[in-house]
Amino acid sequence: MRSVFNGNLMFGPISIAVKFYSATEDHELASHQVHQHDGGKIGYRKVCTVCEETVAAADIAKQFEVDGQVAILTEDDLSTLTSAADRGVEVLQFVPANTIDPMMLDRPYYLAPDKSAKAYGLLAATLGDEKVAIVRFTMRGRTRLAAVKVTGKGDTLIAHTLRWADEVREFSVDKPQEPTEAELELAVKLMETMTSETFNPDLYRDSYQEELRELVTSKLSDAPEAVEEVSDLLAKLSASVAERSEKAAVPVAAEKSDKPNIRQWARANGHVVGERGRIPTDIVDLYNREAVPA
Repeated sequence: MRSVFNGNLMFGPISIAVKFYSATEDHELASHQVHQHDGGKIGYRKVCTVCEETVAAADIAKQFEVDGQVAILTEDDLSTLTSAADRGVEVLQFVPANTIDPMMLDRPYYLAPDKSAKAYGLLAATLGDEKVAIVRFTMRGRTRLAAVKVTGKGDTLIAHTLRWADEVREFSVDKPQEPTEAELELAVKLMETMTSETFNPDLYRDSYQEELRELVTSKLSDAPEAVEEVSDLLAKLSASVAERSEKAAVPVAAEKSDKPNIRQWARANGHVVGERGRIPTDIVDLYNREAVPA
């Protein structure tokens, strides 16, 4: 597994070299957009809406809007930001683990020691099960907050990136109608029948992905039938060609002569024809009169 970020976690006078690894992965079946008629992949071009020309990556800048005004920054402009080059992971404070609202949690990363195993173990032992370290660092051009805590096994640190306070929206609903005592009692009893000691994610399945995989597999198993259909189509085309050849004015023996290919003959005589597609009727007639032996 490749690390997504390397830095130095600074715990007071202690510097712990760590590597960040993605703790999650997408289990969805990979797919590509294709043209349904021929299976060709759909590509995307970056086109300027002003000049309508395709723009190379080196010529693309970023436009930012603040209070109705815009500013365009190039990669050279962005490289002057000192935070972008900082590899430090600064511990800001320690807080009880249960004080972090789940709404603040973003993405989890495993932290692995990089030549600092002893200091790494010291921080893990210091945190224990109840404390988390709030850290700040810059990764992929963004300054981030993260909560560093010990995983359930007790020997691995995990950093859960946090949203900034102004990134969580305020939301409220109208005050609901109060339930009756009988309704509440029945609801509590129902909840108790559905309650488990712990949450076990292995008990649940992504039914959509399972059905999608079955559908894709069924399409793959249909491949032999598709070959038979193509073979049947070729047989029909061959029969049609043979029938038309018998009705053609030019004898079969003449077709097997050393006459030039019609496209080659047309180009040699100054006519414009493509590599594929239908040849104009007047060129075909001229070819039959001049190139085909009587």
